[in-house]
Amino acid sequence: MYEHRSRPLLSTAAFLRRMAAHVAWVVLLIGGSLAIGMAGYMKFAHERAVDAFVDASMLLGGMGPVGPLPNDAAKIFAGCYALYCGIVFIASAGVLIAPVAHRILHKVHLGK
Repeated sequence: MYEHRSRPLLSTAAFLRRMAAHVAWVVLLIGGSLAIGMAGYMKFAHERAVDAFVDASMLLGGMGPVGPLPNDAAKIFAGCYALYCGIVFIASAGVLIAPVAHRILHKVHLGK
C-alpha cells in the first residue's frame, strides 16, 4: 500500500489522496459503529432513535451513556459496546496516523 523505502517520496497531491482514502475508511468505521450502537440501544434499552443516537455517540466519543439503563440486557450491551468503542478509537487513530508517520519516516530515511 505504501511506497518502498527505495522509491521517491510521494507527491503532495498523491499524499493528500491517500489521506482522503484513510479518512473515508475511518468515517465508514465510525458510521457503522454508530449504527450498531443505535440498533443495540433501540433493541435492548427500548430507546427511540434519537435517544439511541445520543447514547451510542456519547459512548463512541468516550463520554459514556447519558441516561440510566432500564434492564440487565441493556447494561451488558452498553458494557460490550463501550469496549468495542475503545477498540474503534484506537483503530481509527492508527488508520489516520499511519500515512503521516510513514511519510515522516520515509522523508527522514531519504535524508531530505
